[in-house]
Amino acid sequence: MPLNGSVHPRAPESLGPLVGKVKEYQVETIVDTLCTNMLSDKEQLRDISSIGLKTVISELPPASTGCTMTANVCKKITAQLTGAIGKQEDVSVQLEALDILSDMLSRLGGTLYSFHSSILTCLLPQLTSPRLAVRKRAIVALGHLVLTCSGNIFSELTEHLLAELKRNESTSTTRTYIQCVAGISRQAGHRIGEHLEKIIPLIVQYSNVDDDELREYCFQAFESFVRRCPKEMDPHILSVMALCLKYITFDPNYNYDNEEEEEEMMETENGEDEEQESDDEYSDDDDISWKVRRAAAKCLEAIVSSRHDLLQDFYRTLSPALISRFKEREENVKADIFNAYISLLKQTLPTQSWLHSSAASGKDDVPLTMLQNQVPNIIKALHKQLKEKSIKSRQGCFSLLTELASVLPGCLADHIPALIPGIVFSLADKSSSSNMRIDTLSFLHVLLCNHQPEVFHPHVKTLLPSIVTCIGDPFYKITSEALLVTQQLVKVIRPLDKPYTFDAKPYVKDLFPGTLKRLKAADIDQEVKERAISCMGQIIYNLGDHLSTDLQPTLKIFLERLKNEITRLTTVKALTLIASSPLKIDLRPILGEGLPILASFLRKNQRALKLSTLNALDILVRNYSDSLKPAMIEAVLTELPVLITENDMHVSQVTIMFLVTLAKVYPSCLCKISGSVLAEIFQLVHSPLLQGGALNAIIDFFQALVLTKMAAMGYPELMKQLTAPIYSSGSAGASLTLHKQAYHSVAKCVAALSSACPKEAPATVNQFVQDVKSPKSSPAVQVLAFLFLAEVGRTTNLSAQRELRTVILEAFASPSEEVKSAASYALGNISVGNLQEYLPFMLKEIGSQPKRQYLLLHSLKEVISSSPADSLTPYVEDIWALLFKHSECTEEGTRNVVAECLGKLTLVNPAELLPRLRKQLSAGSPHARSTVVTAIKFTITDQPQPIDTLLKGCIGDFLQTLQDPDLNVRRVALALFNSAAHNKPSLIRDLLDTVLPSLYNETKVRRELIREVEMGPFKHTVDDGLDVRKAAFECMYTLLESCLDRLDIYDYLNHVEDGLKDHYDIRMLTFIMVARLSVLCPNAVLQRLERLIEPLRATCSTKVKAGSVKQEFEKQDELKRSAMRAVAALLTIPEVEKSPAMAEFSSQIRSSPEMASLFESIQKDSASLPTSESMDMS
Repeated sequence: MPLNGSVHPRAPESLGPLVGKVKEYQVETIVDTLCTNMLSDKEQLRDISSIGLKTVISELPPASTGCTMTANVCKKITAQLTGAIGKQEDVSVQLEALDILSDMLSRLGGTLYSFHSSILTCLLPQLTSPRLAVRKRAIVALGHLVLTCSGNIFSELTEHLLAELKRNESTSTTRTYIQCVAGISRQAGHRIGEHLEKIIPLIVQYSNVDDDELREYCFQAFESFVRRCPKEMDPHILSVMALCLKYITFDPNYNYDNEEEEEEMMETENGEDEEQESDDEYSDDDDISWKVRRAAAKCLEAIVSSRHDLLQDFYRTLSPALISRFKEREENVKADIFNAYISLLKQTLPTQSWLHSSAASGKDDVPLTMLQNQVPNIIKALHKQLKEKSIKSRQGCFSLLTELASVLPGCLADHIPALIPGIVFSLADKSSSSNMRIDTLSFLHVLLCNHQPEVFHPHVKTLLPSIVTCIGDPFYKITSEALLVTQQLVKVIRPLDKPYTFDAKPYVKDLFPGTLKRLKAADIDQEVKERAISCMGQIIYNLGDHLSTDLQPTLKIFLERLKNEITRLTTVKALTLIASSPLKIDLRPILGEGLPILASFLRKNQRALKLSTLNALDILVRNYSDSLKPAMIEAVLTELPVLITENDMHVSQVTIMFLVTLAKVYPSCLCKISGSVLAEIFQLVHSPLLQGGALNAIIDFFQALVLTKMAAMGYPELMKQLTAPIYSSGSAGASLTLHKQAYHSVAKCVAALSSACPKEAPATVNQFVQDVKSPKSSPAVQVLAFLFLAEVGRTTNLSAQRELRTVILEAFASPSEEVKSAASYALGNISVGNLQEYLPFMLKEIGSQPKRQYLLLHSLKEVISSSPADSLTPYVEDIWALLFKHSECTEEGTRNVVAECLGKLTLVNPAELLPRLRKQLSAGSPHARSTVVTAIKFTITDQPQPIDTLLKGCIGDFLQTLQDPDLNVRRVALALFNSAAHNKPSLIRDLLDTVLPSLYNETKVRRELIREVEMGPFKHTVDDGLDVRKAAFECMYTLLESCLDRLDIYDYLNHVEDGLKDHYDIRMLTFIMVARLSVLCPNAVLQRLERLIEPLRATCSTKVKAGSVKQEFEKQDELKRSAMRAVAALLTIPEVEKSPAMAEFSSQIRSSPEMASLFESIQKDSASLPTSESMDMS
C-alpha cells in the first residue's frame, strides 16, 4: 500500500463493501494484515488500519445468521487485540485496540463467548493504567462485556471490583472503580442487583471522603442503581436521599448567607466586595464542587421519578430543600435542580380522575395540599430570576412554572403581579433567543388556561403590546404560539359566560389588526394559517360587536379560506364557533355562498371534515333560520341520506341529530327527502349494531317527525314501516328473524312514537296485548309486543289492561326462550310503573312458584334497577327477606340473580343494608357466602356513588373470603376483587398488602383438585381449581392497569413465570401480561428475561401430535400466536438484544421457517406499534 496521502482516507472505507464480496479466507487475510499494521511504528499506517478494522467489524454479518466467517474473524481479531492491550508501551495503540474491542463486544459479544475470560483478564489491569483515557475506554469495554458474559464471569468481575474498593489503594484508582461499577450498572443493571448489598456501604463511605471527583462518581453510581435496581435499592433509598440533600448544598467556596441583606444594600457596596475577593489566591476555575451538586441533583431526580410511593416524604423534606437551592449560582447545576423539581411535580399530577374517583381524594390530595403551601416560596425563589440575563435559567424557571400551573390549576392566582414583569421582560428582550420567547409564550398560554379571567384584568395593559409584537415576529413558531396565547387572552378579556366589569373595547384596536394581517397572508406556515383562523374566530365570537365595519371584510376572508383544501377544516370549526356566539354576529353576507360549499364537504372522504360540517350546519340552522332560504336547505338535504349507514355509527348519529333540528326548524323541507332518509333510518333500526347515542338520536327524530304532521310521515305510516319486518316473519314456530338488539330498538322507537302521540297510544297498547294473547302470533311478534309493553309500562301505569298479568304469566310457559325472557323483562318494567299493585303480587309468586322462580327473579331485578330509590323504600324489608330465603339455592344461575338483586337493593339504603350483608358473611353455608360476596360486586360501579365511602371501610371484610375453605366462594371473591380493581381501584389500593398474598396463593396449581374421570375406555383429567386460578390471573392483569405503583413487580413476576407453564387458558392470559409488562416496566422484565423466555420458546416450538383433532391444532396455533406476540413485545424493550438468551431465541426464530413466518405475520398485525429493530440484524 503506497504511503500516498490522497489514497489513504478512502482506502479503509472501501473495505466495507469488500467484506461482503470476497471469500472467507481472504477476509481473514485482510484482518490479519490490518492487525499487524495496527502495531506498526508508523502513526499514519496505524490510524488507517484501525479505521479499516472498525469498518470490517461493522460490516460482518451477525453471528445469528449462522455465518461461520464472523466467528472466525472475531477470534482472530480478539487474540491480537488482547495482546496489543496488554503491551503497555504505546498508549495510542492501546486506545485504538480498546476502542475496536468495545465495538466488537457491543455488536458481536455473544460470538466471543470463549474469549470472555481472557478479555476480562486483559481489561482489569487497564483500570489502574496511569493514563485516564485508557481507564475510561476499559470501563466502556467492560460495560459491553457484562451484557453478554456468563454469570461466573460477571461474579468474578464484581468480586474484583469489591476487593479493590475495599483496598482503596489510592483515591485515583478508587474513583475509577466506582466509575466502573456505575458503568456496569448502567449497562446491565439487572445483573448487579444481587451484589448491591455489599457495594452500597462502600460507596456511602467514599461519598464522605473529601474529594470532589470521587463524590461526583459516587452519586453517578447511586443514580444508576436507583434507575436500574429499584427493588434492591429500596432499603437504601432514604440514606441515599439524605446524602443527596446534604451535597446538593455543597458549595464550600461561596457564601450564600448574606444574600438577603445584600439585596437591601446599594449596588456600590457590591463593587467593593469584588475587589477584596481578588486578593485571595483561590481562583474559581479550580472549584469543581458544582459537579458534586449536579450529580446529587441528578440522583434526586432519579429517586423522585422512580418512587411515587414516597411522595409525601418528598414534599416534607426534599421539596423545601430543592426550592432553597433555586438560587444556585452555577447554570448547569441549576438546570438539574429545576429538572428534579419538575420531575416531582410530574409525579404529583393527579392520576386519571375516573380511576380514582371521589373516594380516593383523601389520600391522594395530601401531596397537592403540601405543594399548595409551598407555592409562595417557589415564586419568591423564582420571580427575580425571570429577569436575569441567563437564558438557560429563565427557560428553566418557565418550564417549572408551566408544570406547576398544570398540576395545580389556579395556584398562581395570587402571584400574577410578581410574574407579569418577568413574562413581559422575556417577550420584549431582543437579545433573547427565539426558544426563550416560545417557552415564555407557552407558559403564558398554560397560565391563561388554568386561572380565572379576573386575575389577569389589571395586567392586560402591560401584557398585550408584547404579545401583539410576537404575532408580528418573522419566525413562524413565535407567531404561532403568540396566536394561541391571543386566542386564550380574548376569552380572558371578555368572558361571555359570566358577568364582568372589565372594559375590553380599548384593546380591540391592538388585537385585531395584528391577527388580521396574519389571517390575510397566504404565504405563511400552515400552522400559522390555522391558528390565525382559530384566533380570529375567537375574536369575532367574543368581541364581534366591537368590530363595526371591519367585521364583513373579515368574514369574506373566512369564505376564501373555506374554499382552500388546506384550511377548510379549521375554518369550518371557526365558523361553528362564530355562529354559536351569544353576540348574534351577522353572517348573512356569507351564508348564500358559504352554505353550498359546506354542503359539498359532506361528500368528501375526510371524516373529521364531515363531522365538523354537520355541527356547523346544525348551529347555523338553529341560530340563523330566518336568513336561510329553503333552496339553500334543500342543497344540504340531498347530501344526508348517504351519511346514514351502520358502517359509521357516529357520523350517522350526528347526521340524524341534524335532521332532528331540521324537523323542528324547517318541517316543510323534510318531505322532499323523507323517503330516502327514512329508508336508511329503518335499515339502521333493524341493524344489530344500533345502540346508545345513535338510537337516542333516531328516537328523537321519529318524535320530531310525527309532530311535523305531514301525511306521508304520520303515526300509522311510521308504525307500519317500523314493525313490518317482524310481522312478516312467518309462522308461529319460526325463531327470531332479526337480531335480538333490533327488537329492543324497534320497541323503543314504537314506544317513543306512542308517547309523542298520546291519542294513539291506548289503541297501540291494546293491539300489542292482543298480539301476545293470540295463539297465531309468531314468537317474533310476541317478543316485540312484550318489549314494547315494557318500554311503555316503565313510565305509564298500565292498570287499565286488566288481563295483562295473566297473559304474562302464561307466556312464562312458552316453548320459546326468547318469549320467556321478554315476558320476564316486561313484567319487571310494568311493575316499575305500578309498584303498589304489581310488586306484592310478584313477591308472592316468587315464594309460591318454584318453576317460574328464575324468570320472576329476573323481573324483580328489573324492578330494583329501574325504580327510583324512594318509591322502593316501603318494600325493601319484604324483598330483602325473600331474597335471603333464596340465597342458598343450589342452582348457581338463580343465586347470581339473587345476588344482583341484593347488590342493587343495597344501593337504595347503603347505611343500613351494607352492615347486614357483612353480618351474613359468617353464615353457615358456602352458597350463602358466595351470594353475599357476589352481591357486593354489584354495588361497585365505575361512577361515584354514595355507597363508596361505606364500601371502602368494609370491603376488606368481604375480601377475607379469598381465604375461604370453599373453592366457589374463593372464585366469587376474586371476581369481586377484579371488579373493584377495574371500576374503582381506590377501594382496594390501600388493602393490597393484605390481599395480594391471598391472591398470589390462588395462582398455584393444587394437585388435590385434579381428578381423573373415566369416559368409556378413555381416562380424562379434570382440574377443578382451573377456574379459580384463571380468576386470580385476571385480577393480576387488572392490577397492572390500575395499581401498578402499589405492586412489588418482582414478586408479581414470580407468579407470571408460574402461569407461563400452566394450562392453556392461563398461558394465554400470562402471554398478554408479559406483553403489557414489557411496556409498563421494561427494566424489571429485563432482569427476569431468561426465566420468561424459556416457557415462550417451549410454546413456540411445540409440535402437535400427528392425528390430533382439529381443535387441538387450532388451540396450539392460537397459543403460539399469543406467545409470539409476547416475544414481539419483549423485543421492543431497548437493550433486550444484548441478552444472550434473547439473541439465541431470535436466531432460532429466524432459522425455523414456521416460527419466522408466524413472527412476520405478527409484526404486520402490530405495524401500528413500533417495530423491533433487533429482529432485523442481517
